[in-house]
Amino acid sequence: MLAVKVLQNQGIEVQGVAYESNFFSADKARVAAEKLNIPLEVVDISKELLEVVKNPQCGHGKCLNPCIDCHALMARRALTPSPSPATVVAGEGSYGNKLCCDDQVTPLPSRSHRSGRGAGGEGIIATGEVLGQRPMSQNKQSLGRVASLAGVEILRPLSAKLLPETSYEKDGLVDREKLLDISGRGRERQIELAKKFGIKDYPSPAGGCLLTEKEFCKKLGEMIKYWPECTPKDVELIKHGRCFWVKTFKSTNDGKSTNDACEWALIVVGRSRTDNEALAGLAKKGDFVVELKEEVGPLTLIKNYELRITNGDPIPNLRFLIPDNLDKDLNLGKCNNLEDLIKIACLLTGYHAPKARGREVNFQLKITN
Repeated sequence: MLAVKVLQNQGIEVQGVAYESNFFSADKARVAAEKLNIPLEVVDISKELLEVVKNPQCGHGKCLNPCIDCHALMARRALTPSPSPATVVAGEGSYGNKLCCDDQVTPLPSRSHRSGRGAGGEGIIATGEVLGQRPMSQNKQSLGRVASLAGVEILRPLSAKLLPETSYEKDGLVDREKLLDISGRGRERQIELAKKFGIKDYPSPAGGCLLTEKEFCKKLGEMIKYWPECTPKDVELIKHGRCFWVKTFKSTNDGKSTNDACEWALIVVGRSRTDNEALAGLAKKGDFVVELKEEVGPLTLIKNYELRITNGDPIPNLRFLIPDNLDKDLNLGKCNNLEDLIKIACLLTGYHAPKARGREVNFQLKITN
């Protein structure tokens, strides 16, 4: 928001660009753009960002956050969202919040002509980053690396006087003297500027990116390991329940299983009604849905790309004694056939419905059509 105001004070019309993915939304950006009274374009980068997470050129942060590569992806995409004559600012919006972990407005200053600085002559690219606010992605070296990876020149209005002069400034598109020299992790100057610009209701500097959350990244890391070709739709699954990976063995021509031909099945057990509804909506053709037949409890989704059954196949017995302790009664590393897989899913479903523990209960199995 501050970067937008700094540019607007120079008479530059600004268009916002915000990004969405499996890992963050653009909800706050929409609110900020409305308050700033600027147009906003929202771009979904789920597919591209997942590939970046799998193999980032500049590595990950403390978790699976590929901040430098993510910033570069956003800056590069800011060149192509709209055919309007606006100059675009790809950035974070509020007080230098982390671009890859934020859903703030990506400010793009626009003039009535193209400045020709990016591929296709798209004009100025600017962000709300603050030098030194983030140790990995907002030091001088990283800021330069982002621009290099993106293949565009990037203006950082809040810290421009502490950074090398851009061609935007040299050519008079932006007045360098009216740009700022904010640095560091403190927010005192940003708060003062907010008061000056009459901004009262602004978001905190905390991120909002799941790639910085340890528990989520543990689940995502397992998915990438077991399903290297996973897609954004697959990633949505691990956001809605407890995840269990089961090694399933394919049968050879003589009917025997072999360790050399195995696949990993994913069982996701809902933790709440919201999870249950989300998992039901994510079930695709051929997936299995397991629920308690007479009890209230979680919905469980079985995802596996190799084991398939149809409505014409026999359904195994679905009445089981639910263990009090999964560690003793459940072996996720042994699943030789479909019946084993379904049994494991039923036991997990019953165990996570506490009232079912220690009892024999019935289950129902649905096959998604």
